[in-house]
This record gives sequence, structure tokens and C-alpha cells, in this order.
Amino acid sequence: MRWEGVPSTDLFKKNTAAFVHELPSDAISNAAGDNNYVRVQVLTPVNVLNREKQVGVVRELTDIVAAAAGDRTLANRTWVLITESPDGGWGINGQAFTNADIVASARAGLGNSQGTKGS
Repeated sequence: MRWEGVPSTDLFKKNTAAFVHELPSDAISNAAGDNNYVRVQVLTPVNVLNREKQVGVVRELTDIVAAAAGDRTLANRTWVLITESPDGGWGINGQAFTNADIVASARAGLGNSQGTKGS
């Protein structure tokens, strides 16, 4: 959420997640056959991450993986793939959302949270 620059609303908190899938050792390898790699995939709406944010996300996720494993050398074997979902290609609960839909929902959430703070 921080790298995408979105507000800390229920919409974004409930739809921002990390999933860890442990794979068998032979499920991933480089062309040389080495399989001691970690792959991290980030899914984000198209054009949300500019170049500076892409670099930051890759660095931070690489550092998190290496720290979690207690192995700084794992940074050299951590692949981070940033996948941009096309406009309308992000969905939940059977609804495909455009970027405009996401912005409208975010604005509505901000309006609702601001309106209830004093209540």
C-alpha cells in the first residue's frame, strides 16, 4: 500500500495481501538447474508503480525475503516479478474493476471514514 501510495482505508487494507506458497524443490529452477531461488510476484493495477516505486518494491521485498530466511545471500536468488493488471482486469466477488472504479471506491471510503470520525 505504501509503494502504491494508496490511503489506509478498508478497501485497500482488505484487498492488499501477501501469499506464500511453498513449492517442491524441483518446481522452480534457472536454466542451469539451480533450484535454491525464491520468486515473489506483485500484482498491481496498471501504471500505479512508476520506475522509482518499482525499484523500491523490488528492493524491499528482496530484503524481507532474505531477512525472513536469515540468509543475506538469498537476495541474490530472489526474483521479484511485478505484474500489472490491465484496466478492468482486477476483480473480486465476481466484479471486474476498472481503475476508475477503484478510485471511486477509494474516494467513497475516504468520505465515509472522514464523516464518521467525529461520531
